[in-house]
Amino acid sequence: MKIDWAALGSVFGVSLVVTVALVGLFTLGIVGLAKQQAASAQGGSGGSAALARTGAYACFALCAGAVAYGIHLIVV
Repeated sequence: MKIDWAALGSVFGVSLVVTVALVGLFTLGIVGLAKQQAASAQGGSGGSAALARTGAYACFALCAGAVAYGIHLIVV
């Protein structure tokens, strides 16, 4: 049996980059929700709270889309 080390390294590299990107995106979503909560608690403008919430939901939606695409790649 021969192992294709270049392909294995490529899969490892792509997996590492995608994992870090997904964790970063999810973290941005959590930070956005925290900013929205802080803006609401301080009685700030409703626009900044709504923008933070919308950005957080967009980050979560992108994470869900990436997970769904990964499951699609595995199943199909």
